[in-house]
Amino acid sequence: MSCERMEIMKDTIGKRISARRRELGLTQEGLAELMGVSAQAVSKWENDLSCPDITLICDLAKTLKMSTDELLSGKEEAPGATLVPEGERKDFDKMMFRVRVLSHDGDKVRVNLPLPLIKALLAAGAKINIGDGKTESINIDWNSIVSMVEHGVIGKIVEVESADGDTVEVVVE
Repeated sequence: MSCERMEIMKDTIGKRISARRRELGLTQEGLAELMGVSAQAVSKWENDLSCPDITLICDLAKTLKMSTDELLSGKEEAPGATLVPEGERKDFDKMMFRVRVLSHDGDKVRVNLPLPLIKALLAAGAKINIGDGKTESINIDWNSIVSMVEHGVIGKIVEVESADGDTVEVVVE
């Protein structure tokens, strides 16, 4: 079996469901309750013994806070940043700042910081640097990010792909 085929087999809908469920702090029982199915059904999905019923896919994606494309294919959407009207904005204290750096060599850096923590660190005069220790740190104007979010900007703020295949994404959600 080719390496490419083995890599495809590693990334299954079951593995995506399991990983996202854990990221969200849900048990199999908790996800089952939210979806109106049994914990055994969720276990079967996660172990690739069965797939969720087609009628559950949209609700499952919403529950797991991902797009249906991401759930089914493993590829994240790149919607870009959007400006949310004032009455529809998420509570700032519940928002996250995420940086993903994926190198062409396979190195991965994922940073998830609550926005209130960033704001508190900035107020205290702290310097916040993000890097993997091997490459130059990512320079981010944190005050501008906080200000943008306070004014309703959310989503993918930055997406950069180098000629070498390195990618950097900055997302606020």
